[in-house]
This record gives sequence, structure tokens and C-alpha cells, in this order.
Amino acid sequence: MARISKNRERKEREVEELAGRLGRARAAVLADFRGLTVAEDTELRKRLRQAGVEYRVVKNTLLRLAAAKAGLSDLEAYLAGPTSLALSAEDPVAPARVLAQFAREHPQLTLKAGVLEGRPIGAELVREVAELPPREVLFARVAAGLAAPLARLATVLRAPMQGLATALDALARARAQAEGAQGA
Repeated sequence: MARISKNRERKEREVEELAGRLGRARAAVLADFRGLTVAEDTELRKRLRQAGVEYRVVKNTLLRLAAAKAGLSDLEAYLAGPTSLALSAEDPVAPARVLAQFAREHPQLTLKAGVLEGRPIGAELVREVAELPPREVLFARVAAGLAAPLARLATVLRAPMQGLATALDALARARAQAEGAQGA
């Protein structure tokens, strides 16, 4: 009897921990890893670790309870068969990018669904997120997009000033010539 109680307490703690991780994660991806060899699974885990992504195999029952606690009960539809979970608290694209790339190389890995910034997304959207450029590239594109209109505005604003300067210079020369002609 005590054994059952300890086991239940352990599972409840695991559900609480998993719910907390899901709630704090910027992104999470669910995958079916059936058919991967031990070597392939080890390689996948290595790539995910290098990308700063936490990866683990989870029991569907525990994940279902944790997802409900985290307000992600929409994930329940994807919790059939073996399920692995990749989480990132930092980079919202990293889990999708690494798993999608690995799935292209090893078709037996199947993307099931994901969570992006607290919202459940389907496997197709996970693949689209994986194709997004790195964060730094996106920031550079935004900065360039903001800078281009400002540069054009500066050019447009500078043009009348240049025209005015040219007109004033021409007027000064004309006056100088007129004064020179009168003085002679």
C-alpha cells in the first residue's frame, strides 16, 4: 500500500514539474520516435542539447495531465503512441528546427504537434516555424526595413535644402557679378 502511495506521489510531482516546464517554455515540440535506432536517438539528443533544448520521452497519461494543468489541453489529440517532448525556454524556434531537420534525415521520426509561445500548433506549422531564419537575421531584416524609409526620408528632406543652398549660391554669384559690373 505504501508503495502505491509513493509511486502516485512521484507521478504527481512529475506532472507538476512537467506542467511548470510546459508553462515556462517558449516552444515545445511533440514527436513520435518509433523506428529510431539507439545511435540515431543519441545523435538527436546530442543535437538538441547543443541547441539548448531539453528532450525527454514522456508518458502520454502524465503529459495529458500536465498539459491540462498548463492550459494546453488541445495537445491531448496528439498524445497517442510513443511521445517525446523537446522544450526550449530561450529560443522559440530551436526545438522545431532541430527536430524538423532530423526528421528530414530520418523519416521514421514524426513530428506530432507543438506549442509556440503558449499556443498549441499542428505539425505543419511546426515545420514552417523550423524554416524561419535565425533570430539575429530576423532582427537585421527588421532593422534594415526600418532604416530604409528613414534613409529615403533624409534624402527627400535634404533635397530642398540642397536646392535652397544652390539657389542662394547662384544669387550670391549674380549679386557679386552685378556689383562687379557696376563698379567697373
